[in-house]
Parts: sequence; structure tokens; C-alpha cells
Amino acid sequence: MGLFDFFKSIKPVEIIQERAQLDKSLEKSKSSLFSKLSRSLVGKSTVDEEVLDNLEEILIGADVGVQTTIKIIGRIEKRVSQDKYLNADQLQDILKEEIAALLEENQSGNFQNTLKDIQPVPYVILVVGVNGVGKTTTIGKLAHKFIQSGKTVVLGAGDTFRAAAAEQLTIWGQRIGARVVSQQTGSDPASVAYDTLSSAIAGKEDICIIDTAGRLHNKIGLMNELTKIKQVMAKLVPDAPHEILLVLDASTGQNAIEQARQFTAATNVNALAVTKLDGTAKGGVVIGISDEFKVPVKYIGVGEGINDLQLFDRISFVNAFFGIGAAGTRQE
Repeated sequence: MGLFDFFKSIKPVEIIQERAQLDKSLEKSKSSLFSKLSRSLVGKSTVDEEVLDNLEEILIGADVGVQTTIKIIGRIEKRVSQDKYLNADQLQDILKEEIAALLEENQSGNFQNTLKDIQPVPYVILVVGVNGVGKTTTIGKLAHKFIQSGKTVVLGAGDTFRAAAAEQLTIWGQRIGARVVSQQTGSDPASVAYDTLSSAIAGKEDICIIDTAGRLHNKIGLMNELTKIKQVMAKLVPDAPHEILLVLDASTGQNAIEQARQFTAATNVNALAVTKLDGTAKGGVVIGISDEFKVPVKYIGVGEGINDLQLFDRISFVNAFFGIGAAGTRQE
């Protein structure tokens, strides 16, 4: 079984449960979007300039982001110019199609195709993000998924500036059955990364996940620190890390976009995990971040449970965002 093949082997009942949890987590975002969209369409029989202006305001309010919103409105204008759509359902369908298309263009939800042939052992994941976004919890849940699939995992407590970070990761390791490599508070994060990867190689572990300090540095400081971590790991595995995963908190809205801007400028982030979708009406931030930074959304956090980190599926996400059930019916 390949590194990511276990996601393909999820049983139908588990898929149904995941979709139900996703629907539940996006309830606030869906309700906010549709209540505003419905009000903007009262008394309207066609999609006119006023409707599009209102739609633009609604999308920006949903934290889709200004640049992405302008792009979506432009695409809808082009389609409306070819035909006049007469009701709200048709506009919603067009909006759904365009958002799904944007996510596909940014490779979000395409991981079975893009990663199915990548199977280095150990597979090295470097996790970055600021304090409070759910970074350590995401690491624990992700490691749990791999362990459930039969993989072995070693975790590196590379956030050495916060004593509680190593303790929290150690608790997760004990909970899920993953080894944790750590050093004293204040140690060099690059040294922790090197020791963790060395340990993974010696122990023949499949997955090596390394935490990093959750501080929002200035770009130069962040770049230097992450560059050093990558350089020391490259002495052991030339192409490590294979994945740089940026964790963002959906509930922070535009702050999440600014964090993405800082981290993508400092290092070559190639995957996103967006957490806490269940506690916010700002689910649109998933769309905006993926589009603006051209980095695919790979994981989403949809609840507090250990199994509530899901591999991102753009079709399921868009259906849940627009209140479309598994059978294709709109949920009111």
C-alpha cells in the first residue's frame, strides 16, 4: 500500500460519516452565505449588476478574499453575458461550479493523482504555523491517520521555544502510539530535526513529522530558521522535507491569509491544513487562500475528535458549503 493509498481504502460507512461531519462543520458558513444571498435576490428575476455587486460583498464577507472574489465575479459576469439566469438556484449553481473549478486549478483535492507515486521512506513532513492555530493537534491527528493505516511514525518536537509545545506533542505521542524526539527548551530546532530524522532512519519508520516554533517571525528570521532545518535534514535525506505543511485557523479569516502570505514568502510551502472549520462562518477562507497563494489545501479540521482531520475533497467541500447532500439534493 502506497503512502497515501490508505485514504483510498476508507470504508463506505466511514466516507458517509466523514461527509456528515463535514456538512456539520460548514453549517455556520453555509447558513451565513445563503441567508445573505437569498436576501440579495429578493424581487430579482435576472442576474443584473446589482445582484453581482451584492454577491461580491457577500463573498468578501465570507472571507473568500478580495482577489479571489474579483476573479469569481468576473467569471460569472462572462457567463451571465452569454445568457440570463432567472433564479437564485441557477446563480448558486454557477457560483458552485466556479468555486470548484478554482480549487481544481490549484490542485486542491487532487492528492491521489499527484502523490500516488511518491513513496520515500521515511517521508518527511515539516509543519509550520503560528501558535494557536491547532498545529500540534493537527500533527497528532495526522500521525494517528498514518498509524491507523499501518504506518510507523516518529514525531519531532522542533518548537523548542515553548516548553508546553514539547509536552503537548509527547502527550499526543503517548495517546496515538508514536515515538517523540525532543530536547531541552531553548535547544536548536535544527538539531531536533536532525535527531528526529536520524531516529526515523535508524528505526525504519515510514513517516517523520517535525513541529516548528509557532512564532510569526519577520520574513528574514523565519526564512533563516527554516532554511537551516532543511539543510541539516538534507545531510541525511537529500530531498527532505518532502512536504512543508502550513497550518491555518479558518476562524481568523483575513489573518489566516496574512499568515499564509508570510510563510509562503519565507519558505516553499506545498500543502495547507485549514483547521477549526466547525467553529466559524468563515469557511470561504479555504477558497481564497488556495487561490491566492496557489498552494493546495490538503487537510481540513472539522471537529475536536481524533478522527476529525480529513483529507480535503474539493467536491465534497463545495457541496457542503452550498448545502448539497450526498444524493445531490439541496439541503435547506
